[in-house]
Amino acid sequence: MLRRSFLAWASASGLAAAGSVAGFQRWQEITPALHYPGRDEGHFLRDRHALPAPSKIITTDIAILGSGIGGLTAAWKLRKLGKTDVLMIDGPQPYGNAAGGSFGDLEYPTGGHYLPLPSPESVHVREILADLGIIQRDAYAEKPTYDERFILHAPEERLLYQGQWQEGFIPSHGVPEWELAEHRRFFAEVERLRQQRGSDGRRVFVFPTVESSQDPQWQALDQITLKQWLEQNGYRSPTLHWYLNYCCRDDYGTRYDFVSAWAGLHYYCSRWGQAANAGNGAWLTWPGGLQPLAKGLERSAGVRRMDGTVVSLKKTAEGVEALCFRLEGGKPTTYLVRARKAICAMPLYVASRVVEGIGAMGFDAARDTPLYAPWLVANFLLKRFPEELPSQPLCWDNVVYSEPGLGYVVSTHQDIRVRPPGKTVFSSYVALSDKNPDKARRWMNAASGEELLALVSTDLKAAYGEKFTACVERVDITLRGHAMAAPLPGFRSNAGLKALRELDGPILFAHADLSGFSVFEEAAWWGCRAATLAAL
Repeated sequence: MLRRSFLAWASASGLAAAGSVAGFQRWQEITPALHYPGRDEGHFLRDRHALPAPSKIITTDIAILGSGIGGLTAAWKLRKLGKTDVLMIDGPQPYGNAAGGSFGDLEYPTGGHYLPLPSPESVHVREILADLGIIQRDAYAEKPTYDERFILHAPEERLLYQGQWQEGFIPSHGVPEWELAEHRRFFAEVERLRQQRGSDGRRVFVFPTVESSQDPQWQALDQITLKQWLEQNGYRSPTLHWYLNYCCRDDYGTRYDFVSAWAGLHYYCSRWGQAANAGNGAWLTWPGGLQPLAKGLERSAGVRRMDGTVVSLKKTAEGVEALCFRLEGGKPTTYLVRARKAICAMPLYVASRVVEGIGAMGFDAARDTPLYAPWLVANFLLKRFPEELPSQPLCWDNVVYSEPGLGYVVSTHQDIRVRPPGKTVFSSYVALSDKNPDKARRWMNAASGEELLALVSTDLKAAYGEKFTACVERVDITLRGHAMAAPLPGFRSNAGLKALRELDGPILFAHADLSGFSVFEEAAWWGCRAATLAAL
């Protein structure tokens, strides 16, 4: 918690003319809460501080090391398979990238905030959603029936472009006809690719990605970037390029001139789930982002949990042994967990330091560890809704045609009320994709409250100007230095990821990193696989 001044923003004309901090006025004293999940534990491990002897030994049949979606899904699947002697070690942040928070009764996300309707290939996701009551009927039909409370309500999304709000995220008003024609051509190609199958009979782009076609013709897309693919196919529209860059930054935390073309196209071509009571390609969302879904998995699993972070994991004659620690007032305490099997549900940049002998498992940390993109999520508690421009109503997701922001989500959008609530939360997302990830992390670690607040409020300034300041009651900023693995060209042929995916033994892996990028569907797939093997 840093005592900082919340800065009122300059007038709209001042921002347009200069956009500089010098034009801001001091508004009122506020204390932004700055959260760095996993930073202290990660730095403690990185610096190899000495640890005291373990204070106790805990035994269990199966240990799950990490409580993100991969670990939670593993716990859920183990319960389905009749395995109840399971212990979960939370890791530095319960629920990982699915975590959220609250201002009193108002929940908000601090990580992922939506889930696309699963396509027919995502049987594992449909099974989860049916078990949690989110799918109410016909879970494996072409068009299941979903609980309407969780289907994203209209109006869904809007874009601030040339000073006016418009529906949707890709610019259309004021865009030349030749650019609009390129927009149509691109989305027609997406529709074609959604149905495209390789020479092996599989769809080219599906979840889980291991079920996608291995046809070399389509795998070649992983050797170039999305921007290169666009250029090779004659797409020149600046607004289309901006839109696709935005989507890569939003989903992968990385610009489209670095993201694999296979991954960039997968973003669009894999998401075509349908519902009996919603339009094609609809989304599921909750005020708290994905945390309510994570909590649902935890409740269904009934798993025993312990606070702690794994320092080392090694094989023993009886199975595995994990040394875990907790920081209490900056001082560590430790304990040992012994189990028949362990499911390592942590990011691979952590696992590479924790799992003893990971090189012998086929994973070369220097060669195979993905690049990780940093993210910021800021949640603004508002006393009231700010005044909107008349052109387009406030939507669930609101994006500004600029960088570095990714827009803001309205956490109370899913509330069904006769009138809007008195208070709300706007969740602002920022990907530091304009910087080298290492430089971005150093900047995040050293930045002051004022600097962070100025960055995360960029899109809100553009949308509301100085009028927004009087609405703000509190700001919480979550800084994720290693938020997600970035799918750079070549990620589909990463030998180390392949080795860990195929591993079967006392140590198993369950994390979205095994697929090379961070999404719910992939984390859940590896959690289910690891649980199935661990149960044997």
